[in-house]
Amino acid sequence: MPNWDVDFSTKAGKQYNALRTNGSRPSINDAIDLLVLDLRKNGPKLSHWSHFGPLGKDHFHCHLRKGKPTYVACWRVLNKKTKQIEVYYVGTHEGAPY
Repeated sequence: MPNWDVDFSTKAGKQYNALRTNGSRPSINDAIDLLVLDLRKNGPKLSHWSHFGPLGKDHFHCHLRKGKPTYVACWRVLNKKTKQIEVYYVGTHEGAPY
């Protein structure tokens, strides 16, 4: 079965780069990288991730790390036939677009 193509929106790419410099250990970027690998391998429905859930038709989210602040990621299926996913938010729960 072919893997899914996963890209970041421009905004999420900037958020990802900003999180790299926030000094947390282990880096929240490590969790994002694992999520992207899992999305590529298994597609958009990752029920084994913490607080995974749908946000609407073909939109999903999960928690990347608990605590204060809690970090989340949001993604959407752009095209089911060509298996394209876009991560459109990575950051704190307080700023999440839901």
